[in-house]
Amino acid sequence: MLLIRMLAMLPLPVLHGLGRFLGRCVYAMPGRYRDRLRANAGQAGYGDPAFARRAAAETGAMIMETPKVWLRTEACLRRTHSDEEHVVQQALSEGRGILYLTPHLGCFEITARHLTRYGPLTVMYRPPRYAALEPAMEQARNIPGLRAVPANLQGVREFVRALKRGEAVGMLPDQVPGAGDGVWAPFFGRPALTMTLAGKLALQTGVAVILLAGERLPRGRGWRMHYLRLPESLPQDPVELACLINRSMEQLIRRFPEQYLWSYNRYKIPSDAPPLPDDSHQ
Repeated sequence: MLLIRMLAMLPLPVLHGLGRFLGRCVYAMPGRYRDRLRANAGQAGYGDPAFARRAAAETGAMIMETPKVWLRTEACLRRTHSDEEHVVQQALSEGRGILYLTPHLGCFEITARHLTRYGPLTVMYRPPRYAALEPAMEQARNIPGLRAVPANLQGVREFVRALKRGEAVGMLPDQVPGAGDGVWAPFFGRPALTMTLAGKLALQTGVAVILLAGERLPRGRGWRMHYLRLPESLPQDPVELACLINRSMEQLIRRFPEQYLWSYNRYKIPSDAPPLPDDSHQ
């Protein structure tokens, strides 16, 4: 916790610079991390080794900026802006709830905090892998307007209640789902087990669905928010809806692809996953 507090005190340009240096150092070591980053980026058409190095650097910047976003939230929000706020304003004017989908792109820790300016936001969380991070995460979740619920059935019920109250909820749409909550849908041309929960929530509650991400700006200038609203007439079929969400994520990722978390095991095949499509080439 002391280290996290010390990092949060450093200027953002220093954190980003240090993170990018460390990210390149980790990438320089052969292993599963580098192989997966290269393979996933190459699957999306980014096969240049220089691109992979930049992507690894941005992963390091993402890790190092997190303590500051957690513990110096107001200072970070002052460095956050967007040219697309009209997308959110339009959805708010309709008087319905909003389902925000934030992929592993850019600074996904800043997005939820930025959205609280528009009203209450409920998000799901999982306990950190390292128990030492729990105090910092608890403090990070404890900000006005932001409510965190567990990633289980109780959390899903809280999501539904919040949406029916006309509030907003936020979740990561590109996480590999748990048992019974996934279908195979193309993601950059390769089948990926894709959650159906987001689509179910949207269809059940009739809310607006907006994808968003916080682009990390050069020289520590902060973040630019990007928004992409899904079409109003959503497919009723869960596979078609998962395909639509994945295509929309691809569109958002291609705006600043170096900042996607290409090292994430997006094409994981859990033991309880449904059979792969017959036309896949796994």
